[in-house]
Amino acid sequence: MAFSKKTFALVSIALAATLGAFAAPACAQAPATPWELKPDTGYAYDKDGKTLSYKMGTSNAGELLKGAKKVPKGTLFFIGHNGQLYMRSGPYLEGDGKFKFGSDQ
Repeated sequence: MAFSKKTFALVSIALAATLGAFAAPACAQAPATPWELKPDTGYAYDKDGKTLSYKMGTSNAGELLKGAKKVPKGTLFFIGHNGQLYMRSGPYLEGDGKFKFGSDQ
C-alpha cells in the first residue's frame, strides 16, 4: 500500500485521538497509560478528522522518511472542544507528577 508523505507527517498527530479521551475535561483523572504503538504500522489523522492505521512495508521506507519530522519528547496531543487536533510542547505535569490539565474534581 502506498503511503503518502502527508499521511506520514500526520502519523504522530493521529495518535492524539487516543490521548484526547484522557485529556477531556469531563473525564475523571486516571493514571496515565502508555500507548500501544506497533512496529510496521502507520497512524494517520485524515483531512476529515478520522484516525486510521495502515500496515506498512519497507519497499519505500526511504520515501516515507523524506520530509518526516521527529516528535519532540515532552509533546502533548489533545482534541479541543471544537474537535480540532492540537499539540503542545512544554510541561504538562505538575511538580508532584499529576496531569496539569486534569479535571478540577
